[in-house]
Amino acid sequence: RMEDYDDLMLIWTPQSETLKETYGEYLLVDLLEREGEENQAAVCEVGGTAVGFMSLCSDVNVSLFQECFDLGPFHGLCKPHPEDILKVPRKPSIQGDEDESNQTSQKPESVSSLNLEHVPGADAAVQKDGAMTVSPTELPVGNIINIGSKGSAAPLLETEEGDLHPVNRGASNVFSIRLFCIDEEFETRSLDFLHYAFNVFPDRDFCVILVPHHVPEFPLIQSFVRAVPSCTSRLGRELYVFHRAGLLTSFNVEKAATSDLDGVKMLVETLSLNERIWNDSKIFTETRMDPDGMPVQAFVAEVLDQIVGVSVIRDEMDIEYVRSHYDIEDFIHFNHHQQEEHGHLCHFVLNPAFHHYAKYFLKEILRLGHKSSLYYPIYPEYVEGKFQHPCAHSLTSALHYMAPVRPRRQIVYPLQGLGVSAPSEQVSKDQLKYSLNHTNRKLVLESKVCINSRIVVVGASDVGISFLETLIFWPRVKFNNLTLISTHGLPGKDPQSSKYRRFLINSHCFNDEDYAQMSLCSWVNVVVGKMTGINRSAKYVVVSEEKKVPYDYLVLCTGQSYQALAPMGADISEVTSQWPQRYMEKVPSNHFTLNDAQDCLEAALWLEENLISSTGNVIVYGNTIDMYTTVETLLSFGIDGSRIHLVRAPLGSASPCLAEATLERAVGEALAEAGVALHPESVLAHWGQGDHGLLTWAAFSTASHLLHLQCSAFFSFAYRTLDYDIFKAVCDAYLVFDGKVVIDAEFHTNDASIRAAGPLTKFSRRYYRDELTHSNFNSKEIGFELAASMLSLFDSTPQPSSELPEGLDRLIPIYSRCKVQGGVLPGGYNYLHISKPGIPMPPLDVEHDPRDHGMEIVTGEASHGNYFRIHFNRYNMVDSITCFSKEPFPVSNYICLYGQHERLLNDLYYRWRAGQLTDLYSYFREPWSLAIYHDRFIDLQKELRQTLMSEQVRKM
Repeated sequence: RMEDYDDLMLIWTPQSETLKETYGEYLLVDLLEREGEENQAAVCEVGGTAVGFMSLCSDVNVSLFQECFDLGPFHGLCKPHPEDILKVPRKPSIQGDEDESNQTSQKPESVSSLNLEHVPGADAAVQKDGAMTVSPTELPVGNIINIGSKGSAAPLLETEEGDLHPVNRGASNVFSIRLFCIDEEFETRSLDFLHYAFNVFPDRDFCVILVPHHVPEFPLIQSFVRAVPSCTSRLGRELYVFHRAGLLTSFNVEKAATSDLDGVKMLVETLSLNERIWNDSKIFTETRMDPDGMPVQAFVAEVLDQIVGVSVIRDEMDIEYVRSHYDIEDFIHFNHHQQEEHGHLCHFVLNPAFHHYAKYFLKEILRLGHKSSLYYPIYPEYVEGKFQHPCAHSLTSALHYMAPVRPRRQIVYPLQGLGVSAPSEQVSKDQLKYSLNHTNRKLVLESKVCINSRIVVVGASDVGISFLETLIFWPRVKFNNLTLISTHGLPGKDPQSSKYRRFLINSHCFNDEDYAQMSLCSWVNVVVGKMTGINRSAKYVVVSEEKKVPYDYLVLCTGQSYQALAPMGADISEVTSQWPQRYMEKVPSNHFTLNDAQDCLEAALWLEENLISSTGNVIVYGNTIDMYTTVETLLSFGIDGSRIHLVRAPLGSASPCLAEATLERAVGEALAEAGVALHPESVLAHWGQGDHGLLTWAAFSTASHLLHLQCSAFFSFAYRTLDYDIFKAVCDAYLVFDGKVVIDAEFHTNDASIRAAGPLTKFSRRYYRDELTHSNFNSKEIGFELAASMLSLFDSTPQPSSELPEGLDRLIPIYSRCKVQGGVLPGGYNYLHISKPGIPMPPLDVEHDPRDHGMEIVTGEASHGNYFRIHFNRYNMVDSITCFSKEPFPVSNYICLYGQHERLLNDLYYRWRAGQLTDLYSYFREPWSLAIYHDRFIDLQKELRQTLMSEQVRKM
């Protein structure tokens, strides 16, 4: 009614005058143009005064929504039709990776009298027949898109015939909310509008609303189901869907009975794990326990006497392992819970029309099952038997209401030396690692802040993975639109490639166990390809020159990579100023630049197929420690040392390969003993290619002569810089580039929506510290700080931080974590070097400053393979550790020693001077040292310091 208009204008508060000016005109137009059946308006009144308004429209572009979102569980927002194509074969979207398609293998059909859609009841931990099933309504589960040379990518399906999608030929079954406003005082009653809305359109079963990405979830859409978008969708909106049946309030949860089995079977019949779910439900109704004696409980959710949900739980029998390996005490006071109160969530299936009742369903499961906590594991993709692991179960939208639990760093115990003091087998047993999700009575009632802003991360480097890890495990906030663009997808998904990672030195930031315990594929969309362009005005990234991935915030974390060097073709004295230069033509297939585990795998497979059984030579050219680890890997493959030529490249500004000259000599002796030819510093001058385009020889210019070598494989570690495609994309986007991407202390580039971190960046010259870059610091810490700097944009919860003194924002931030290098060097030497962050140490021939040198303790000899050096700064704090041993050692334990005071290490200096210490390896295996390796030792230190400080204040 027109008389309602003045009342509605009062809804806009003084703080929202902009909204009033923007939408007030549309509101008037909606009131004036209420003609025809397509457009309708609803007004909410309280005491005769209008307090809310909703504009409705039944003319919806369904085909656009089907293109941009996965609408399978909602029958494509169309009415059923005999010619619908709902089941289509699915092919993995990453070539060679059968387990990470993260898509539904079949689309559900409507089978209920209420015309409700069924949820595919599985997530990234379940697989059947080579195709994974996930809930299309489940927010955390990511999509994987492969962008190959032809750009043939599909967000939903990909088959040999081309891109296929479910086809819905029925009439539209949806209306949309075009405009909605309500007085803040009454916004909790927003759902009342929908009763009238569905009465206006009695022939439509779905209501949708499009919301901008930056708009936080408001009470109305918290009752809707968020449709999973394609990460290449450029619609620029989030789609929320509500089914007419969601207005029903007769949602009852009770323990399953025999009479419920038929309803359960009908509910899950379209799911890949339907037999297992139905059998587990049947077991509960018949015996109440598994064949192995483990108690089982099954629950069903009913609406109008129809089964709309089913869940199966067991007692969590591995709770001691969970407590010791995961930070579960961040969520519960463990000692306040009885053993039998911990439950293991096996199956959770809920009709998406009642998604907003999922929290109530979980709460009732806890109450009726007499549980206080529920746990759900997600196993990695490479589980033997292709996800037929007995602990792999189905889960749908319950994951949205569960919290991922951080894993705890584990002590490497010397079990033989501890005897009866060794930890129990339940704690120390070596079992398959998994990502743990948790909920409890408190968490199920708490609301998370859902962030729909599209955050696109380019590069699966240590910095990028650390950034994503921080966002995923951040409490109170849930990010729905995290996307990773990476050439080879997520790391750690293929242990076969990881075992060849020894070609390169290890930073010890992440390993396969860490990736398994994060389960990034459950929370992050992955676009497989290389960034080739950035459109800053339209805010999208071009991937492999074809696909466009939109963003609200873009994070560049590609790092630097080894590049092919261009032969200089001149005498070394003439090319010093021009070296190095990037090779811009097609790189021969037997020329390898290794940058990640996938590159290492491809190189290893090529060597096994083409070189190991032949007699050709291998040239390893470079000036970094990676050339040593590569030579050792080649020797381990069975390639004779006489066939390997190690050619040193000019060092330039790079730091020495090894931290100490004694280690260089030991490695040199091992190379000579293996028959590896060492050649002096030289510049690549020429190379020649055979009939098939393979390198057949290479020539190097030295200070005195030209070195000519036959070549069957060439490994280059001489030139590390920004990838050319990334460089071109950055420059074409007019981001400030000064040899590297220029950033400030808060990771900002000259574009407010684009941040960058890692070795591809440098600080702005206004800081006057050009020699200090992110490559001088720990990559995992850089990623954490990058995430922390962005969280303030989304998390309004005040963080415990003090204001910076005036002018401190113009200083480069201080990073404290140590840098780590580890690997296996020629001679079978296990190498580890832990150093403080900052400017690299001077060359080996430059003496240390005696005023700041501190002291060092060395045991063993490098040539004997028992060398251990620990260095203390002037404050007697450990700032450097070097291990060089024939025997493996616990790296994670030794990293904990960094930054500790000498007195804390059991009076190490005193014992060494007294002659009581001859072997640091055995010294740090003694029982007293295990406390330092404990992941909560830092908390103990802080608590003790607080106690001591409070005692001092009390005495004063």
